[in-house]
Amino acid sequence: MRPTSALPLLLGADPFSHVGSRTGVLLCHGFTGSPYSMRPWAEYLAASGLSVELPRLPGHGTTWQDMATTGSDDWYAAVEEALLDLASRCDEVFVMGLSMGGALTLRLAQEHPDVVTGVVLVNPSLTVEDRRLPFIAPIRHFAARLLPSTPGIGSDVALEPAGEGGYDRIPTAAAATLPRLWRTVQESMSGLRAPILAYRSTQDHVVGPESLRILARRAVNTRLTIHLLHDSYHVATLDHDAATIFEGSLAFVGELSRSGEGADR
Repeated sequence: MRPTSALPLLLGADPFSHVGSRTGVLLCHGFTGSPYSMRPWAEYLAASGLSVELPRLPGHGTTWQDMATTGSDDWYAAVEEALLDLASRCDEVFVMGLSMGGALTLRLAQEHPDVVTGVVLVNPSLTVEDRRLPFIAPIRHFAARLLPSTPGIGSDVALEPAGEGGYDRIPTAAAATLPRLWRTVQESMSGLRAPILAYRSTQDHVVGPESLRILARRAVNTRLTIHLLHDSYHVATLDHDAATIFEGSLAFVGELSRSGEGADR
């Protein structure tokens, strides 16, 4: 795994860790974001008695130039390491992700079906939204020299004055590694066995509806439940429907928990 950057962190970008019951939850933030976007969710689950890990993905929460030196393999390696560490301390583990973090959590469930008990997704990013990316990916190093970054996509939050605490620029080199992650996740959808709870904002200015359509078509060997959020934008974990997500995810853990000690309710 790529070494963690020593650069100063943006405000609120610190990772979060809490030791609770033998039921664990791993939370994964999104592309160009940071743990800031997931911190209230993590704290809610921790207060309910669960063991919670919210890592900071390599290159995130510092500068977009730092992120330009990383890619989807680095991000996946970081969450996989966190998953296996949490699993060593817990009897069962749930994975929950926002946006690109949703793709990472699904990949964890595909690669570690014996570890992941359930998956919660919030506006998961599973396919290309920027049609330029498939063409940039094969020549990403050359493209990054010509156009190192593009305008950011963060802080898509209806609740004022909330923001995501992410970058205002997207590093081209890092973005060009996303298609491979999406393709890998899509190709292994039929291997998903853990039940999935997904939330989708009806007004999302970052990720379109095709991602969940792909999931519904291809995740044929597990249970998929989709709830629509009518009062939030993309970063719904910081928006009007945050409580709905938090409470629903906790109920999902309680429903599937094998230990009977999933959370204090």
